[in-house]
Amino acid sequence: MRIAVFGAGAVGGYFGGRLAQAGEDVVLIARGEHLEAMQAHGLRVESIEGDFVVDPIQASDDPAEVGVVDAILVAVKAWQVADAAWAMRPMVGPETFVVPLENGVEAPSQLAEVLGEKHVLGGLCRIISSLVEPGHIRHGGISPTITFGELDGRHSQRAKRLRDAFQRAEGVTPQIASDIHVAMWEKFLFIAALSGVGAVTRAPVGVLRSLPETRGMLEEAMEEILGVAHAQGVALPPEAVAETMAFIDGLPEDVTASMQRDVMAGRPSELEAQNGAVVRLGREAGVETPLNAFIYRSLLPQELRARG
Repeated sequence: MRIAVFGAGAVGGYFGGRLAQAGEDVVLIARGEHLEAMQAHGLRVESIEGDFVVDPIQASDDPAEVGVVDAILVAVKAWQVADAAWAMRPMVGPETFVVPLENGVEAPSQLAEVLGEKHVLGGLCRIISSLVEPGHIRHGGISPTITFGELDGRHSQRAKRLRDAFQRAEGVTPQIASDIHVAMWEKFLFIAALSGVGAVTRAPVGVLRSLPETRGMLEEAMEEILGVAHAQGVALPPEAVAETMAFIDGLPEDVTASMQRDVMAGRPSELEAQNGAVVRLGREAGVETPLNAFIYRSLLPQELRARG
């Protein structure tokens, strides 16, 4: 397979790098100093699953130069998906399929609006990684997984081909979801609650889970998301909150979510795609989401300031 990674930063760069390390035909779409560093010196990854360097590595900022590929992994920030969909069109041929790895649950529909539903799968990933410097990624937590599947629930050869490619790579566990909507909402329940509560309190996960007050906020935020999911017809299991809290209890105590880090640094964040989406989707379904609304409204002034 020829695979493009659109947005080859800390997350996309890790998964694309692992595929390239395994010998897959991979091209990373990046820009600026990060792109220049990869073109000059390759991609360097420090990982708890084993360090590696891919040099040379295919990298470009021009989708038209890359041309049509078999699959595209979309790893931009959630608020960049719509623009990315238009930009990646030169890489989309009749058989190309696109897998979003964003936090949130709206990326598949945003991609389908531009590219057409037949080209889009659902997807998500789990990893804690950061860009140390241009061309240098550090994976510091969570055993990396990537999950994807057809939005209509059918089994497909294209999903199997992508899973097989990842199975040949080290440091990644791939999975085809039997219900990708449930899988995406399970991730959403975790990340939106942790991101929102973390951004409001400016505290790492070790503090959030230890204080009864902030632990209660995490649980309440998740319960609201669970209610919205059920109203949207997504069959999240009733034990999803308890299972997610157990997962949070196993994280390193200094972990923070990427949205929280962006908010604290004064950068544009995924607020609209996470807690904002909970509020918006809840309103559409007639479900009250008071805690997520408080988080969204509290962070909105800073978010608008970050966006100028």
